Amino acid sequence: MAPFTSQELRQGFASFATGVTVITCLDENQAHHGVTISSFNTVSLEPPLILWNLKKHSRLMPWVEAGKKHLIHVLERSQENLAMHFATVKHDQFIGIEHKLAQSGLAQIEHCVAYYECETVSVYDGGDHNIILAKVISLKNYPEKEPLIFARSKFVGLDFAEIKTA
Repeated sequence: MAPFTSQELRQGFASFATGVTVITCLDENQAHHGVTISSFNTVSLEPPLILWNLKKHSRLMPWVEAGKKHLIHVLERSQENLAMHFATVKHDQFIGIEHKLAQSGLAQIEHCVAYYECETVSVYDGGDHNIILAKVISLKNYPEKEPLIFARSKFVGLDFAEIKTA
């Protein structure tokens, strides 16, 4: 097989459809921060574990280290604007964003498909990213809502009414 460029690899990775999430966390001053992530995966039911990736040099890295809590939001099909909003670094990220404080004190964005409150168990080296392994502490799920999907570098949705069960 011939070698490939990083752009070719990026295009190949884009062929894999994934859900879109926003992770919220707190800094040492209890200020709220968020970031859009599409690298979310389930790991284990017992214990309940998930993983996600964050750039090694992300400003959020100190606030999601082992022992720190964060809230994962699975975005709803109509929340493309939130995905784009949290994809770039900005001050006061939650101004104009419909949210409330979860019991944990973490910012909880309204109208999402699912919420996973987590505590980081371990952080692993993953090349230019860190792999965050986290235990799910609590969850809320709204199966009547349709998730936002990202594939081939664009947002798409699935019409679950059209998907037939076998």
